[in-house]
This record gives sequence, structure tokens and C-alpha cells, in this order.
Amino acid sequence: MAAYLFVYFMNNSPEGEQLYFAVSRDGYNYIPLNDGKRIVNLDDIARWKCIRDPHILRGHDRKTFYMVATDMKSSVGWSSNDGIVLCKSIDLINWRITAVDFPTEFPHLYTRDDLKRVWAPQTIYDEKEKKYMVYYSLQNKDDYLTIYYSYANSDFTVLSEPKKMVDYGSSIIDADIVKHDNLYHMFLAGIWKVTAPDLKGPWSPLDKNKKYQQTDKKAEGPGVFQINNSTDWILMYDCYMDGYYQFCRSSDLEHFELMAQTKTNGLFTPRHGTVIGITEGELLRLIEAFPSKKMFNYLK
Repeated sequence: MAAYLFVYFMNNSPEGEQLYFAVSRDGYNYIPLNDGKRIVNLDDIARWKCIRDPHILRGHDRKTFYMVATDMKSSVGWSSNDGIVLCKSIDLINWRITAVDFPTEFPHLYTRDDLKRVWAPQTIYDEKEKKYMVYYSLQNKDDYLTIYYSYANSDFTVLSEPKKMVDYGSSIIDADIVKHDNLYHMFLAGIWKVTAPDLKGPWSPLDKNKKYQQTDKKAEGPGVFQINNSTDWILMYDCYMDGYYQFCRSSDLEHFELMAQTKTNGLFTPRHGTVIGITEGELLRLIEAFPSKKMFNYLK
């Protein structure tokens, strides 16, 4: 791998709640693609014509990409979203996109009035089931937000019936799961962490007094990615009240060292998003498809 791709949304306006890409050589400092304009037109696909919290995954075949996002327009209300968006690509440029509306797909479980939130979906390959699991925070009726999961079909267009993944008796959001040393690590907004030997649990108790962020500022949207050509990891999170992202390095996902504090300003104002490593060829294709004036240094 030669570079990094950051997928994100920008802010709480309809223009900011779109899909944006940025690239980096070092994993800490990013330049937006497409001169900071949105990458994909979702107007005819997403119910609200807006998305938040995009997550991207390189598939287990190493050549297919899966992306999911919250189908939501926050200006309509924080309890207004009823579904998510599924995206699949073989080149990071052309995406097959499907909106999954939960009251429509699962009418025996959810109604438009009762379903409050389906937030921050993510995807991981379930090695036992040999399927892609999509997990997300869901709130129905007067219940609290907790993590549910579904399995996607092979086309990544349909989800199975939601099942509860964890329940700690109070709201948790922004789950991000990675596997390290035969153990699954789930990071949560907080920034908290729980672990399990299997994706379906049992998950360890949640200690909300133990935080993994390297700041006393409010933080959400944790994203964990592996450093290119290394076994070490980066935990990044959005210090959303203070206008910066922090990037922390770890070899064991337990002890972290702050490596960078990247301001979110100008054209680069990411909110909750994720990062993956990309090859030199993938980087060059992205730059060609979504050119930006600041990109010439990345061709060197």
C-alpha cells in the first residue's frame, strides 16, 4: 500500500451531508479530492438525498470495496432517519448504490413512526459465516440506541433481519470493529472499547470510566485502520467541538500514543468517516477521476 483514502461527510448542512474523499501519503494529513466537492450524487437513491458517517472496507478478496452510510438529513431532525445506504465498487470510482429503508424492508419489526434512528453503519467480513456483516446503532420506539447487525447478500443490495449484537443497558453509538490477534475489538463513541472472541460475542463488559482517546475533549466517530506496510494500528476520532481529528498509534489496540492532531478547516472539514490503505495505482486512478488543484505533489 502506498497511500490512504479517507471517506467522510463534512457538516450538518444538506451540502455537507454528502460523500467526500480525501487522500494522504502519511495517514495524518489529507487533501480532498474533486476540489472538495462531493464524489457521488445520491439525490435519486438516498431517501433524504443526504448521507452521514460513511464507512469503507476493502473486501476479503482485496479488490472489491464496500461502503455504507447513514441515510439522513439532520435538518429534518435527529430522529428522522429510517435506513442506510449500501455501496459496492471494484475501482473506488464507480459505485452501485442501494438504499435500504427499514420500515419498508422489515414492516413486521419497524414502523415509520416508531423507528427513531439507524446510525453509523459499518461492514466487516464474518469469517465463520463467509458473509459481510453490516452493524449499526438502532433505536426503536422508546428504547435506547444499541448495536444491531444484519448480513448482506452477495450483491450487497439486501440486508437480513436485524439482530441485537450487544446491549449494555444504555445508549452506545459509532461502533467500529477490527480483528487483532484473534480477538475482535469494538471501539465506541466515548472513546470506549469492548472485545469478543467472535463477532456475535460474548462481548466483554463496558467500562465507561476507561477511555481510549488521548484528550479530555469530547470525541466521537472512532475509526481504526492499519498503518501501511506495518502491523501497527491507528485509532482516529473526531473532536467535533474543537475542530480537529486526533490520530493515535498502537501495536496492541490497548495502549495508544498521540501521533497527530489534524485541523479540519478550509476544504478539509471531515466529520465521522473512515480510512483505508490504497495502492499507488488506486491513488492515481482516484486523482484522475476526481482531480484537485492541490494534487500535483501526490504524483511525485
